[in-house]
Amino acid sequence: MADTTTDTPDTQQSETTVHDAATTTAVPGSTAHTDSAAAFVPSQSRAERTASFDVAAFPLPSGREEDWRFTPVKKLARLLAEGATGRLDVRSLLPEGVTTSTITAEQAQGLGILPPQDRAAVVAGAADGALLLDIPAEAELDAPVRLSLVGTGGEPVHGHLVVRTGRFSKATVVVEHTGSARYSQLVSVVTGDGSDLTLVSVQRWDDDAQHLAQHDALVGRDARYKHLAVSLGGQVVRVNANVRYAGPGGDATLLGVYFADAGQHLEHRSYIDHNTAHCKSRATYKGALQGETARTVWVGDVLIRAAAEGTDTYELNRNLVLTDGARADSVPNLEIETGEIEGAGHASATGRFDDLQLFYLQSRGINEDEAKRLVVRGFFADIIREIPLGDLRDEITAAIEEELASTAYAAPTQQTPSTVTPSTNKEN
Repeated sequence: MADTTTDTPDTQQSETTVHDAATTTAVPGSTAHTDSAAAFVPSQSRAERTASFDVAAFPLPSGREEDWRFTPVKKLARLLAEGATGRLDVRSLLPEGVTTSTITAEQAQGLGILPPQDRAAVVAGAADGALLLDIPAEAELDAPVRLSLVGTGGEPVHGHLVVRTGRFSKATVVVEHTGSARYSQLVSVVTGDGSDLTLVSVQRWDDDAQHLAQHDALVGRDARYKHLAVSLGGQVVRVNANVRYAGPGGDATLLGVYFADAGQHLEHRSYIDHNTAHCKSRATYKGALQGETARTVWVGDVLIRAAAEGTDTYELNRNLVLTDGARADSVPNLEIETGEIEGAGHASATGRFDDLQLFYLQSRGINEDEAKRLVVRGFFADIIREIPLGDLRDEITAAIEEELASTAYAAPTQQTPSTVTPSTNKEN
């Protein structure tokens, strides 16, 4: 892939100044301020952004807020409202020892879950009842937990899934989304000390589906947590993966694969809050896009607090633009409050096919279309290998092959690829 890559040195902080019209006064002690030219300038620190279980703390977004400026909020008005009359069909496969139960929003909060960080998540969390998935201590599941959520229509649905893993347990949870729906989702994960959890979320919605998701994880002491988001379908899909640590020694890996077609908006955000010493994180997201008005967004935030000495973190986003008319926004952010760290950095690249790669393959008798398909397969291969189930890996690989088969590989106009920097979203 021919690309332009931006690497940030270990202690450099990447920030942007944005005027948030929804906030007009500074909170005492905040870094927000009033500027004579730009009027009110909100805080850029993730540490000062709102996190609350109270719906009133999150007004309906206008599209000018920092968290929403890339998202087509006008299309999502019904989904961001509090009322919901739709439903999903839920099917589950539970290994022996794993239990599910329905709990109230108050009971869910009592389990120590992280508070919502945007309007869609808080509305989902306030809905009647949450599904608690409980994995007992010291259990090592020999089969994955599988949840299938099937949309049955266009009415809004709000849902909350809580995943709790016991100490020293090891499990894989797969949540698959299909059908047609307008779905606002909150997934709250609390991992026990020394546990090992892999959570895979697959979005293969119908073309008219809308899905706003916040997936939070509180990672226990010496625990391992892996989150993998695969987004291949839907009209508007936005998945926020957030991590915080409950004790030292935690290790979090966030991975993403997405493929956007004409008219699709696929948005992935990650926020890793290194609030505790000697924890590790890696975030790697890769996307391909094709067709007129295909749009992908990745925003990766890492906050290393003053108490988080010994942190080791890195985030990477790569996008492969297959045709003209598609747009990828990539915004890595790194905020560091202590110099006593093992390492921290990020990289972002957006580009088209590497002509040398294609020439090499074609010189060995492979036609141009097949050569491009091989490049795309290789582009995604390292993340797809992280999917723990062979049958699911095969399904995702086949779905990507279907996307590639529909691509008319017209020669793109000459254009210099570049990493897209933050700008005010004009689409809202």
